[in-house]
Amino acid sequence: MSEKTIRILLVDDHAVVRSGLSKFLLVNKDLELVAEAGDGAEAVTMVSLHKPDVVLMDLMMPGMDGITATREIHQKFPQVKVIALTSFSEQNMVQGALQAGAAGYLQKNVTAVELANAIRSAYAGRMTLSPEAAQVLAESVTQPHLPGNELTERERDVLKCMVEGLNNNEIAERLVVSLGTVKFHISNIFQKLGVDSRVEAVKMSIERKLV
Repeated sequence: MSEKTIRILLVDDHAVVRSGLSKFLLVNKDLELVAEAGDGAEAVTMVSLHKPDVVLMDLMMPGMDGITATREIHQKFPQVKVIALTSFSEQNMVQGALQAGAAGYLQKNVTAVELANAIRSAYAGRMTLSPEAAQVLAESVTQPHLPGNELTERERDVLKCMVEGLNNNEIAERLVVSLGTVKFHISNIFQKLGVDSRVEAVKMSIERKLV
């Protein structure tokens, strides 16, 4: 095996997506798929077991989400490069992934060549952003930073439900989303508002008329 072979861990909760991506990787002799994981917690375990060079990380997954997993991997294994590979390009997800330590942010409609080049760039210490992610970051720089003003529309919906006293299950039912998605949004709300609890989030929401 060549010394320059880049070892890759593939993380996605959909087996079909993992299968498709693994076929992408097989055509490149310098890329080797060493393991797969179906959620964030499994991804952290697999990094510990297989010591990959680059992790391709989905962000929206049940259980531990991709941003949390990225942060944990970055803290425990700083030499491992994580590329967020997702269908979403909302500002909170792009910023969240990069703040967690991701070395790149790509959309899942990326071509095989673009994906391979992004993996090589990450391995070499260079960042790769999809055009959508780059646009989101450019726009965020021009917006004044006040706690709460960067909440997405969906996060405001969740916050409104919290102000009304709904629990996570009730919020999921009202917004017709999964419980994992509700927890993901609440985690982002806490981070953006700079609070640690529901009570603080609701209090700030009322004080600043965020919803």
